[in-house]
Amino acid sequence: MSTITKRDVVKTVLDGKKPPYVPWSFRFTHEAIDKLEKHFGPQWEKELGNHYTELGSDIGFFDDLGGSRFKDLFGVVWDRTVEKDIGLPEEVVLKEPSLEGYTFPDPHDHRFFDDIPSKIEADPDRFRVFCIGFSLYERAWSLRGIENLLMDFYDNPDFVNELFGAIVDYNIAQIEKACTYDIDAIYFGDDWGQQYGLIMGPDLWREMIFPHLKRMYKAVLDQGKYILIHSCGDVDEVFPDLVEIGLKCFNPFQPEVMDIDELIKEYRGRLSFWGGLSTQKTLPFGTEEDVRKETKHLLEMGADGSYILSPSHAVEGDVSLENILAFVEEVKAQPNLPADFK
Repeated sequence: MSTITKRDVVKTVLDGKKPPYVPWSFRFTHEAIDKLEKHFGPQWEKELGNHYTELGSDIGFFDDLGGSRFKDLFGVVWDRTVEKDIGLPEEVVLKEPSLEGYTFPDPHDHRFFDDIPSKIEADPDRFRVFCIGFSLYERAWSLRGIENLLMDFYDNPDFVNELFGAIVDYNIAQIEKACTYDIDAIYFGDDWGQQYGLIMGPDLWREMIFPHLKRMYKAVLDQGKYILIHSCGDVDEVFPDLVEIGLKCFNPFQPEVMDIDELIKEYRGRLSFWGGLSTQKTLPFGTEEDVRKETKHLLEMGADGSYILSPSHAVEGDVSLENILAFVEEVKAQPNLPADFK
């Protein structure tokens, strides 16, 4: 039995030091999970050897309305007929630029926290991450509608700041509750990017979003926990801002929109990256050998630290089982990996 834990290795990476091997943690959509369950059986997740235990309920999809319709805790109904994992909002909840008449849900809802002790007990050696999905901009547009919110940035900035402030208040209350458990990090999900640059541009991001992030991240730092974020797209132009307010790990680190080799050289020791394996090209369209080659390159790139290997997003259903098994096998073939981690 190894004397080092997966939790130790991840902390080494996030602290900017060189780890004994490159850790990993993989995420999958429902369709990809079906393939893994058919191959490995119900213990499929154990077979992966992930280094993170993800806690909480991310977006808060608690109510199954039937017929591919789900209602989140904030009252948004999502239709998953086409998009199977999150879905599309059926209608705008905040039809006017106002919070009048709207009541935020309980941030301490027991359904976010009930299974934390059992999950930690099941995998005590893993790094413990409490997940808050739709943590600011995405929560706002899910309530207001994305077109409305982007216009509100210009037409109703006071309302946007009020809405963002209320979302941050909710998140901080949830952070404080989560930190009563023996966790290591808070992982915020909030997509700001597209294939080329930020959706709202860097200037508006710094004016409207950054101050709220700073307050939210401070709540995590005050608890002595690591900050991890997920933001799809080309957002590296705001990495300096995020490092300034305490970010320790960025996901998904997309090779299609970022020069990942140069970025890890630039930020190694200050910011770690989780992702990097192409989910837009290599995994769905490459051969098994292509996947192995790219995975080996990422392992070499991350050998000096500041890197946690993963596909650059949750693996979709268009990726073959063979390609999934290829990157899993490569990370487990690392020469310094303890035998009981394989």
